[in-house]
Amino acid sequence: MHSASRDSYAAARERLDEQARGAQPEAITQLAGDLLALAGLLSAEPRLRRALSDPGRAGEDRAQLMTSVLGDRLSAQARELAAVLAGGRWSAAVDLLDAAEQLGVEALLASAESAGTLGEVEDALFRFGQVADGDPRLAAVLGDSSAAPARRRELVRSLLADKVDAVTTRLAELSVEGFGGRNFSTSLARLVELAAHRRERRVAYVTTAAPLSPEQEERLADNLGRIYGGMISLKVSVRPDVLGGISVQIGDDLYDGTILRRLSQARGALAVRNR
Repeated sequence: MHSASRDSYAAARERLDEQARGAQPEAITQLAGDLLALAGLLSAEPRLRRALSDPGRAGEDRAQLMTSVLGDRLSAQARELAAVLAGGRWSAAVDLLDAAEQLGVEALLASAESAGTLGEVEDALFRFGQVADGDPRLAAVLGDSSAAPARRRELVRSLLADKVDAVTTRLAELSVEGFGGRNFSTSLARLVELAAHRRERRVAYVTTAAPLSPEQEERLADNLGRIYGGMISLKVSVRPDVLGGISVQIGDDLYDGTILRRLSQARGALAVRNR
């Protein structure tokens, strides 16, 4: 999003947080469903999306248009948030769609936060991604954008049945639907990061050849926290093929000290020397 769109989204996000403060988790989950339904409407109706983000129309007019289109189909809280979105300034029509979808996700995360389960949701989403990464056929099915979304959502529900809560399941469904126009794995990673961000943490993806002890994880998180100036949420993947050492990625920063990486560098250097 460009600056204008970010500011408009921030205003809607602030209002969402005000609505969620002190509300029951079930009520916030219902609000999330309404916001995601709004995103579905904007996705299916590009002409409406363009009209609601038209910079040539006054924000109040766009908000009134949104209210008239929705009628009583959504809750009063959702209609208020929809009007805030429509009344904002958007650099592109797609930014309005992305904002509505992300606001729905934030409402789901706020519901988990209210229930005291946000950390568990974050970890469960990461584990779901690990399960998919460990099974190439499953990953291919979940990431197949040519397959009907309903079939992939049903697969997600069957995989997660009786293992996670409803919020985690809905977020996992959004990952196969292509949250924010991303592919499955990137969508899932983004959802994990949004959950961590709501807990005021940054995500560090750690790859090792063997599991870390709790003490090692705590020490690593503390060291990274000092470097990056904040709390760190570790997401550890165990891959024996890296042979040893450790790899850490935070955002665009990658620190790869694995033996596999060193061997690859050595092979590259030998190949250049032998030309």
